[in-house]
Amino acid sequence: MSEPQPVNIAIAGGGIAGLCLAIGLLNHPHINLHIYEAAPRFAEIGAGVAIGINAQSALFQLDPRIRDAYNKIRTSNVNSTVDEEQKKATYFRIQLGMDHKDGIKKAGDPICEIMCQGGFSSVHRARFLDELVALLPEEMRRKDVSFGHKIVGVDDGEGGKGVILKFANGKTATADAVIGCDGIKSEIRKTVLGKDWPEANAVFTSKYAYRGLIPMSKAVAVLGDKLAQNSNHHLGYDGHILTFPIEKGELMNVVAFRSKPDGEWKDEEWVKPMKREDMERDFAGWGKNVHAILGMMEKCDMWALFDHPPAKTYHKGGKICLVGDSAHASTPHHGSGAGMAIEDGYIMAGLLGEIQDAPELELAFETYEMIRKERTLKLVWESREQAAIYDFQADGVGDNVQKISEILPYRWDWIWDEDVEEELKEAKALLNRKRTSTHL
Repeated sequence: MSEPQPVNIAIAGGGIAGLCLAIGLLNHPHINLHIYEAAPRFAEIGAGVAIGINAQSALFQLDPRIRDAYNKIRTSNVNSTVDEEQKKATYFRIQLGMDHKDGIKKAGDPICEIMCQGGFSSVHRARFLDELVALLPEEMRRKDVSFGHKIVGVDDGEGGKGVILKFANGKTATADAVIGCDGIKSEIRKTVLGKDWPEANAVFTSKYAYRGLIPMSKAVAVLGDKLAQNSNHHLGYDGHILTFPIEKGELMNVVAFRSKPDGEWKDEEWVKPMKREDMERDFAGWGKNVHAILGMMEKCDMWALFDHPPAKTYHKGGKICLVGDSAHASTPHHGSGAGMAIEDGYIMAGLLGEIQDAPELELAFETYEMIRKERTLKLVWESREQAAIYDFQADGVGDNVQKISEILPYRWDWIWDEDVEEELKEAKALLNRKRTSTHL
């Protein structure tokens, strides 16, 4: 086989998905890449993010240096409910966040524990992004990253002319193909699916959340060691509260979820400043631990939770393809949105490393979709279902705590048990079969 020919790839978006893809592509010198980021610098919104063992496996395969970088900033459960070994295996403790309507089960009563190999692992989004950026060669950061470049349109050209990217600042750029890593509000998604198609835009999920970071010393003083320093879910009617340690146990991350009764979000902005009394009203009647957690939160902004309807495709020929949230944005209830984006980057980088020239981009994008679409779209639905279980809204389950304790411990298995190395082998084999059939 002849030497691969240079292929020019534009990455739209410099978040977790875009950077993981870029790091993976460093292994393939025939791929020339350029990152276009709308913000003035690399930045992430939000605080703590869980990274499952499936995503960790993909991360460490992207670049051996990531293991040390990740371990430097990762946070696990600090204080075990039983012993050191259980701490290492516990993902979340699930308990009631309010009194049950049966009048017997009370706020704080345990429901179940979620166990997994390696236990809980989280990072602060901003710190994680910093570590990923540091793995890019300095020359690349200087020459092949353009900030302040918000994509407003993509012309996929004619014949073999590649794509023309149009930016809000009036500039344009060309490439053989563009990979959209531009998140849930992706402009690239609209180009792939068509701006007038409902699937092109995110939809409100009838859920919203209050988010906060609390100094761990303060959280321990109020809640005690075990409740503050471990990952916990507090379940209740039409809402739940999630807490877990980040920043090496220096902070407790809080996300307090509620359901919007009318199921509508009429504001153009997805984050609304609220007053403390609004948040407290939302959780009136919940248990003392929940009120103690909310009482420590300094900000009371309300974050609307959106996700994507299923996309009919993830690519448009060999010119445009979607990765991460631009392809399959999900709610955070399964704690796996970032993990799926990392997996995407690993698989896409591996496939692009196999192609011989720009005309084979279409084979790579077709293969990526065939390998990734079912799994990633499943996350969107399963994450919604997860919220319904947490909020006592799931069909056939409701507030049946016994059923919840039987269902929840197994709902992550399909995510965590994925062998991403085997998935990439399968993807490469499929690409080669496609190549062979094309050349017959």
